[in-house]
Amino acid sequence: MSEGDDGTGTGPRAGGDEPPTRGREDAVGTVFLVGSGPGDPDLLTVKAKRLIESADVVLHDKLPGPEILGEIPEAKREDVGKRAGGEWTPQEYTNRRMVELAEAGNRVVRLKGGDPFVFGRGGEEAEHLAEAGIPFEVVPGVTSAIAGPAVAGIPVTHRDHASSVSFVTGHEDPTKEESAVDWDALAATGGTIVVLMGVGKLPAYTAELRDAGLDGDTPVALVERATWPDMRVAAGTLDTIVEARDEAGIEPPAITVIGDVAATRDRVVTFLENAGSAPVRSASEDDAPAEESASTEGDGDDAPTGGGDET
Repeated sequence: MSEGDDGTGTGPRAGGDEPPTRGREDAVGTVFLVGSGPGDPDLLTVKAKRLIESADVVLHDKLPGPEILGEIPEAKREDVGKRAGGEWTPQEYTNRRMVELAEAGNRVVRLKGGDPFVFGRGGEEAEHLAEAGIPFEVVPGVTSAIAGPAVAGIPVTHRDHASSVSFVTGHEDPTKEESAVDWDALAATGGTIVVLMGVGKLPAYTAELRDAGLDGDTPVALVERATWPDMRVAAGTLDTIVEARDEAGIEPPAITVIGDVAATRDRVVTFLENAGSAPVRSASEDDAPAEESASTEGDGDDAPTGGGDET
């Protein structure tokens, strides 16, 4: 939406202040479906940062990462990811909560990891808001499907190795009668396959790809917590990546990259200065236990709630 002279647009104003929620006689607030990127605060878009700062309430899960969440005052944060006791917040609750807060006149940021429309249930939430008559805006974010491999030294396309890339969820809606992912077709493309939320089901889909004719020597990499301070990378082949995952203790959120591009990392990693880009140690060698795994579905997670990038 372009910015107008009536103050109802969403672009920056003089002095850098975020414009008020569009004028409405019923004083209903606006919901902003905001992508936070892969987790590094420096990769937040300017607009995302501005909206977070000006929001009355930020509905979030764990995928935006500890650094981004830590910069949001606790008084206006509401976690709609993992509940006490390990239960997951139902998507229906999140939908209802967005509407309730907006109807009370609040500026609401629904903060998601990565991009809200890349396996992040942003489309579902947009439809729900529209049906409820709530004004909303989509604020794209840097998707972890591309940024995660990139900071690990893996390009998802490369002129010498891959002219196409396919993005796949490794955690489909459990209520589906059958999978909508055609692994046979993916194996036949000859391009890069990026799987989000695929840590837990790694054995299943690597077997599917082998059965579909993909060579067992095909390079594969797992990038855990891409751009976070504790980012880790494990590498192997279609035949060995499950063992590599287990030896390294890789946990969600993580991205799986399958294809020849995954091997390019070996040729650049010595000079790659992204934090956490070095090869991982096994879980037993770590000095301290990893922080609790991100607990939403989205940019690289295995859990059954809506997050972003990734559900």
